Amino acid sequence: MDVGESNFDAAVLERSHALPVVVDFWAEWCAPCRQLGPILEREASKRAGRLELVKLDVDANPTLARTYGVQGIPAVKAFHKGQVIAEFVGAQPAAAVARFLDSLLPSEAELLAQKGDEESLRRALELEPGHSEAAIRLARIVHGRGQLEEALEILEKVRGSFAADGLAARIRLERAAAPDLSRAFAALDAGDNEQALDVLIEAIRPARGSRDEIRRVVVGVLDELGVDDPLAAKSRTRLASALY
Repeated sequence: MDVGESNFDAAVLERSHALPVVVDFWAEWCAPCRQLGPILEREASKRAGRLELVKLDVDANPTLARTYGVQGIPAVKAFHKGQVIAEFVGAQPAAAVARFLDSLLPSEAELLAQKGDEESLRRALELEPGHSEAAIRLARIVHGRGQLEEALEILEKVRGSFAADGLAARIRLERAAAPDLSRAFAALDAGDNEQALDVLIEAIRPARGSRDEIRRVVVGVLDELGVDDPLAAKSRTRLASALY
């Protein structure tokens, strides 16, 4: 598929939220491009349905080439969730192209985590004990059954996830039963993030001994909302005010 300035956003940036999109920046006069192109197409076809390959003529689309810093061709860039996540420049042998494409595909643990049922989530964590998505989903299932200690054990293996850290903080606060944040947690479970954040942020200033745990819960919710969410932007300002 050929892409250009008229359809790049839809065919690459938007599409990459569903699966990886690999862009081959090339030009007709470029001999290495003509060498790499068939290899890319053949290897991408072997992974059809799991990633997509598109071609962009840099001569016809100089603005896009400049936007993505293309200085030499062929240049291959992989997009995921609207961002470049991997790239290489120059013609490559088939084995190197295959390795590059395989690196973009979800692992077995990621595929299991996407299923979301308890059996799949537990299997995912057997393969990758620190897989954040699987751990958070499984911890929520276990937490929903009232098994707080097991939920904490699942989450403590995760590193670098604000969402996991926030869920663990919530469970510790529930276990302590003070301060009483049941209204906030009920709102969270009902999907009413605005009310939950209102209650949690209001509770920070008077709750001296639990301030950091409440902050962790709030940050976890904000992380799951995403940086562009209007509620998250407003709540970050309120959180900073409550803390400082």
